[in-house]
Amino acid sequence: MLLYPVYALLFADRGLSTAELSTLFALWSVVSFVAEIPSGALADTWSRRKLYALGEWLTAAGYAVWIVWPAYPGFALGFVLWGVGGALGSGTLEALVYDELQAEGAAAAKAAAKPEPGKASSYARIVGRGNTVATLAILVATLVAAPAWSFGGYALVGAVSIAVKLVGGALALRLPESARGGEDDDDESGYFRILRDGVRQATGSKRVVRAVLVAALVPGFTALDEYLPVLARDHGATTASVPLFYAVTALAMAAGSALAGRYAAIGPRPPLLVAAVLLTGALIPHPAGMIAVSAAFGLLEFAMIAAETRLQDTITGRARTTVLSVAGFASEVFAVCLYGLFAVPAPLTWLFVVCAIPLLLTALAA
Repeated sequence: MLLYPVYALLFADRGLSTAELSTLFALWSVVSFVAEIPSGALADTWSRRKLYALGEWLTAAGYAVWIVWPAYPGFALGFVLWGVGGALGSGTLEALVYDELQAEGAAAAKAAAKPEPGKASSYARIVGRGNTVATLAILVATLVAAPAWSFGGYALVGAVSIAVKLVGGALALRLPESARGGEDDDDESGYFRILRDGVRQATGSKRVVRAVLVAALVPGFTALDEYLPVLARDHGATTASVPLFYAVTALAMAAGSALAGRYAAIGPRPPLLVAAVLLTGALIPHPAGMIAVSAAFGLLEFAMIAAETRLQDTITGRARTTVLSVAGFASEVFAVCLYGLFAVPAPLTWLFVVCAIPLLLTALAA
């Protein structure tokens, strides 16, 4: 989305203060929190591909509101639409992909009239490829946003972002989706039954609880990327070179996604490696330390896919998206806790060092 790198500038150029920006971000977070788990249950009772498409279109509508109503109320409404749209897509596509791979593997085994390994094992490979493409697309969008804005202003970057979301929703409707049993799940009682079953499964057995915990904590650490430009400058990097370090981080994350499909079963070591490499990079008082920090984010991306794949393997029944949404909700809460930690008046380097402690605990949980 070309809007990502510049939407905060759009708000500032329309006269919004820092406090008003903070209220908008808070509104966005609250809407996402509130809609996360209920939307997961909806994805388990309705068509997942249709729900994902609807989420993309709601996000596109939010962007459109920003462009046609560039004032605080319009920005607030846009964030509400974006928050709901993001919640509708959270876990929905992942659950759809996993279940379709399982269905394909079961069909192949039945056709062969003999046991055959399910294709769910290829989930990490497919999601890893998707995350790699997404990360590289974000990098390209970041590089293209500046010249696009210079040529056509916010109207152009907004129009391109809206078009991408609209096309993405249309493409989602072309994804395969097998029928799921339980015809009465479309009614109100079916929805609440799925919601209850999903929450119970996510908080029931120790095995699932541990998988949910790890799948929630590992993505939560990506909140640290908000502070990477400041950390780079604290390490002696010039302001002009900071975007280059950010690009290196994006490439490392793309590499982590690409490798995750092949080595996702590596076990609990990724969070341990993230902690070690992050500590090393944070403690090197030189711009070269940011290379290690970038590598840590690549390992973090790897660990995210491994943790999500492990969680998918532990989920049974029809409430798959609901369980994933519980993990997504917990991840957002943990990210907010990290933001609170970084509000402490302490050197940024030492705050990064402190983050190695929960990383080590996450590795133990894994």
